[in-house]
Order: sequence, then structure tokens, then C-alpha cells
Amino acid sequence: MTILATDTVQLAQALIRCESVTPVEGGALTLLQNVLEPAGFTCHRLVFSDPGTPDVDNLYARIGTGRPHLCFAGHTDVVPAGDEAAWTVPPFSGEIRDGVLYGRGAVDMKGCVAAFVAAALKYIHHHSGHLPRGSLSFLITGDEEGPSINGTAKVLHWLKDRDEAVDACLVGEPSNPKALGDEIKIGRRGSLNAEIIVKGKQGHAAYPQLADNPVPKLARIIDRLASAKLDDGTDNFQPSNLQVTVISVPNTATNVIPAHASAKLNVRYNDAWDRPKMETFIRETAAKAAAEVGAEHTLSFSGTGDVFLTKPGMLVDTLSAAVKAVTGRTPALTTGGGTSDARFIKDHCPVVEFGLVNATIHQVDEHTSIADIEALTEIYGRFLTNFFASV
Repeated sequence: MTILATDTVQLAQALIRCESVTPVEGGALTLLQNVLEPAGFTCHRLVFSDPGTPDVDNLYARIGTGRPHLCFAGHTDVVPAGDEAAWTVPPFSGEIRDGVLYGRGAVDMKGCVAAFVAAALKYIHHHSGHLPRGSLSFLITGDEEGPSINGTAKVLHWLKDRDEAVDACLVGEPSNPKALGDEIKIGRRGSLNAEIIVKGKQGHAAYPQLADNPVPKLARIIDRLASAKLDDGTDNFQPSNLQVTVISVPNTATNVIPAHASAKLNVRYNDAWDRPKMETFIRETAAKAAAEVGAEHTLSFSGTGDVFLTKPGMLVDTLSAAVKAVTGRTPALTTGGGTSDARFIKDHCPVVEFGLVNATIHQVDEHTSIADIEALTEIYGRFLTNFFASV
């Protein structure tokens, strides 16, 4: 089937039909490369690997060599379809019913990728096949829904090694909770994981004096952490929160005191904190609680995203104006939700996020209206025009 690359709906359908469940490329990046190269983009397929993680295929495509350099970042990998029998339509069919496009990735985020590609190609065509100034690029990964190790972060390092700077970036994550134009993400809270392991001594439950039960001790520690008030929020961020997500005791016998117990927790923190400050708080709170009950414990941390904020300015204002011109709504500038690959990009350039309505992401019958896809394409087109005219 021949795809008209400037037709967002056709391109979105074609991308949905690529079964690119993380980390499988599924033909999605090849499809984009075949669309972008004839339009004058220089494409690089970048496969990265890391011990213990699967290889990931990424696409970096750029047209132009000058500055300003605007990058659109996104991903073509999707989460699994789940119970396919529960879907109204096959999850990788890209079927349209009553003005609605269904399929895994329709919202998160193949529809957004298709909209920006279509907008970019229309913009280039309007200017006789060239950019009037600057450079435009696509950074599309196949690892956003997975470990996020061999994707955007490594492409950015590759760009840095080439002395290739990006001046601004738009990430096409679905940012709107109810209607297109609701919100632009201008930052994200930091995300930090921690694991606490409390050592005990295994023994018979009838003879507790001969054992050392780690479970009550662990409970004391996680109660202190979970009940602590972190802050009241800041001007741009909601309050930080700490959630205990896993409690594990390697024991299946009801009459055995276990040898150790562990818990995992996740913290979403605002700009009143940074990662070192949050780690210090957790260490000190856990140590104080452990001392109260004589717990021998260890604590480890992991996480890939610190808090960041892109303050209102030319980039935010240009996108806001484009959204309002198309939708009639003045988008709220927000920082809520989970993490995205913007957490890597913020170390290289200012970054904002705007995409489709996120009400059905990762769900059975994920879908978006055709009207929203077409409106998003128009928003991206206005944004491109005004960005290169303003910088």
C-alpha cells in the first residue's frame, strides 16, 4: 500500500500496523526512514546494547545543518496489547470506526509521531523542499516503554560526541487529560526508586527467642518513610510523594520466621528536592527508624530522572500560541504525571511535551479521534512556522 506521508491518518494507520512491542522494531522505524529520506532527511539507524538488556534500534533523522536546531522526540515502541480478545478491533489493525482510529500506540504515541512527520513534510514542501533556515530533526526510539537504557539517552550521547547541538525539543507524549489543548508539560517531577533489606535470623515461630524476625522491623522503617510529609508542593509542582510498592519475604511456611525481609518504594519529588537531597532524607529517616527497633538494614537506590522545569519563554510561548490558535484553548502549563524521555533531553536543551489526549493510553481499545489527529498536525505545523520565524 502506498502511503501519502503528508496524510497523518494514513501514516498513523501504517505505524500502528507495525507490531513494535518493546524492544521489537517491527518495521516502524524503517517506515519512517522510507518516508523521511525522500524528503531530504539524512537518516541514521542507531542500534545500542548494554549487558543484560536487549538491543534497541533507534532512528535519528535531520534536514539542514544550521541553527536553530529544533528536534522532535518520540517513540514507536508500544506496550503489549494484553488480552487481544477483549479488543473491539484487532490491536494492530489501525482500523477506523465512526471517526475514531483504534490500535495499540494510536495515542502513545504513533499518532503523535505521524502528526509531526506530516506537519514537517508539509512545512518543507511549502518552502520548495527546503528549510528556510536552521535544522529540523527527529529522534525516535524503540525503548521508551522499556528500560529506557539503549534509546534516547544513548542517542543524545551519540549526538554530543558528534558535536551536534540541539537548541529546543518538542516531545510528542500525550499530554492532554480530557481535550486537545488542555495542557503542555513544561517539566516533570523526579523519580527515585529505593530498596530496603532488613536482616533477621530464621527460626521456628514457636521459639521466637531463638530467632530474629525482620518483618516488624521492616514495617517500622517503611511506616516512618510512608507517613513522612515531604513538602506542600511548589509554585510549579504538586507535592512530592513516597509510595511503598513492593514488600517481599522469602518464606512460604507459616511457622517459620524468615531470614530477611525487603521493601521497594518509589518517590516522585518536586523542585524542592534533588536526587542527592532525597537520598539523604531516606537514608536518615530509615536509619532513625531502624535504630528504634535494632534493625540491621541495607539501602540501595536507582532511577534515571531528576526533576526539571522549562520556564516559560520563546519555546513555551510559541507552542502555547499554536495550541490556542487551533483549539481555542489556552493550555495549562503543567508538570504532573509520570516520566518520559524528556528527562534525558532536558540536560541538552529546553524541552516541552505536547500530544494527544491520554485517556486511553495502555488500555484495551486505545484510540484517538481523527479530528484530534488532524488538529494536532495543524498545531505542530503552526508551531514549526512560528518557531523558525521567531528564533
